[in-house]
Amino acid sequence: MDWVPGINVAAHSAYVPSEYIVKLVTERWEQREAARLRRAVFCAEQGLFDRDDRDEIDRHATTIVAVSCVSGMPEQVVGTVRIHEDAPGHWQGSRLAVLHEYRRVAQLGTELIHLAVGTAHARGAVRFTAQVQAQNVPLFRRLHWISLEEIILRGKPHHRMEADLAHYPPCSTGERGFVTTLRQAA
Repeated sequence: MDWVPGINVAAHSAYVPSEYIVKLVTERWEQREAARLRRAVFCAEQGLFDRDDRDEIDRHATTIVAVSCVSGMPEQVVGTVRIHEDAPGHWQGSRLAVLHEYRRVAQLGTELIHLAVGTAHARGAVRFTAQVQAQNVPLFRRLHWISLEEIILRGKPHHRMEADLAHYPPCSTGERGFVTTLRQAA
């Protein structure tokens, strides 16, 4: 049976979980909630897609999630990203999303990026790129990415960027993931 997490504690109180697991999706509820999160961010919040952002890449992509925990138990998918190999050795990340109320908590976007690139590196990536929304370029630059070119996607400015793989050792913790703890951003 597919476990369904309880209520969204963060949305209903001042409580913010202090522990998060960043991992490859292994449960159906994680995949379902990652898709819901993407719709909330890319469709409802940003208006980049009408009703759904899923595409052909989802059929073969690896989905990574950040899951909030309550008393050590998985509670809610609060962040996601997908990765896929689009040519031998060339991996791409896309659809990085973190729920609005968690964007300044525990560096979840950064942790998702680290696991995404590290996982691809462990799977043979010699190159890792992403199309990054312009407002997120400073974060990616701090994480050792370079901008290859400025582009317009869905009417919004983006940069095609590439990770410096020397800063992302191969990571094989994927399914188990790793725990990150609460760190409020400035």
